[in-house]
Amino acid sequence: MLATLEVGEKYKVKNLSQVDVLVKRRLQDLGVIEGSTITIKNKAPLGGPVMIEAKGQALAIRKNEANKIEVEKI
Repeated sequence: MLATLEVGEKYKVKNLSQVDVLVKRRLQDLGVIEGSTITIKNKAPLGGPVMIEAKGQALAIRKNEANKIEVEKI
């Protein structure tokens, strides 16, 4: 669950199968694929988006979508 992780830590994406199809396609276009490395940059309070960095790009993902992305700590 991406939204519950530590800011500043690096993670490897394990599974995107639970993510909405359109969101998944957009994430893949931006380099967030299974096996890629991401860094948690910031988490907005009160259920706001999660900011991640993948392949040098900063992305904001809604918390409910971020909770569907399975990762493992590197």
